Amino acid sequence: MSEFGTPATNKNPLQYVSETLQELRAKGVAPKLRVLEGEQKSVCLFDGHEVINLASNNYLGLTSHKALRKASVEAVKKLGVGAGAVRTIAGTMKLHMELEEQIAKFKQVEACVVFQSGFTANAGTVSAVLGKEDLIVSDELNHASIIDGARLSKATIKVFKHKDLEDCERILKETADWNGHKLIITDGVFSMDGDIAPLPGLCGLAEKYGCIMMVDDAHASGVLGRGGRGTVDHFNCHGRVHLQVGTLSKAIGAMGGYVCGSRDLIDFLYLRARPFLFSTSHPPATAAACQAAFALLDSPEGEKLVKKLWANTKFFKRELKKRGFQFKTSETPIIPIHVGDAAKAFEFSRKLFEAGVFAPAVGYPTVAEGKARLRAIVSAAHKREQLLKAAEILGEVGRSLGIVS
Repeated sequence: MSEFGTPATNKNPLQYVSETLQELRAKGVAPKLRVLEGEQKSVCLFDGHEVINLASNNYLGLTSHKALRKASVEAVKKLGVGAGAVRTIAGTMKLHMELEEQIAKFKQVEACVVFQSGFTANAGTVSAVLGKEDLIVSDELNHASIIDGARLSKATIKVFKHKDLEDCERILKETADWNGHKLIITDGVFSMDGDIAPLPGLCGLAEKYGCIMMVDDAHASGVLGRGGRGTVDHFNCHGRVHLQVGTLSKAIGAMGGYVCGSRDLIDFLYLRARPFLFSTSHPPATAAACQAAFALLDSPEGEKLVKKLWANTKFFKRELKKRGFQFKTSETPIIPIHVGDAAKAFEFSRKLFEAGVFAPAVGYPTVAEGKARLRAIVSAAHKREQLLKAAEILGEVGRSLGIVS
């Protein structure tokens, strides 16, 4: 007997976790984390191996840019290493407000709020703006943070077929008499296939059926639109999207997320978005680095980086197609290489790594069962000879595994 009067047992109550983990390892779908030794660059040292890096979201190569380094170091010297509190108590520093104003101006909206991550920006915003009487109409391939935010809101969720405007309108027609608020939500660029949402059509449906329109531009920020302003700018949908979500941890090169919209929306999120209310704000170094990144994007150098990103993307896709790879859906620097079987996808990734290319495998639950793939991401920092070598290695390893002929 234990001291609390219940029979003692030697069984580990988390034994099922260990057993499940062993099953995943036996199937070859439980890879260990790769450890980066040094900076996040186009060629990196992971686990002691020098590899061409096709795994990072560092689209513009800003993680190691001298302007961001300088801004970050100066902020630490002047303001310390932490904000020391949540934003609503004592953690709102002047540079936090300046960053939000800078992003709002860049995105051509009234206001912006910065969150601790892109995930919390999505989850916190959807659950703050919608409630159990409301309706969310969501693309079937939307990011997990959108899905979690929708669930947290307790609203009714209806899912339309991927990028299918007719199916979206079918749902809106069937729910035309809905008494609560209605939200249409989509990724701007879908992170696993690299395709772009039909934003103008979705905006039209939102206007026709009286819906709030929301887009998550995590993988479009710094990639699409003038100077990387995202899908809203790419499609010239300014004024038609009520909530724009972006990230500071991909093309911007640092960490965090943000939401752009009306002044009233942002002031409301200051009061009701739970991640904002209950998480310590960004350290000065991070906020300052983000400021430097947006200043860069809004300059001729930023335009050059975006153009270089797209030139590299077109070059690499062309080289992969020469070697038999097909990726019909990709419209961006995200290049999915479909394998199907998860174990084979992870084997493909492992052999590529051994040969000098880091392109991670993605399986369930990130993608559906039977749709495992490798995801390669091109950056502005890649040199042509690096991309050419990576394409050659992908072709050689792909042929050895029967993935391409």
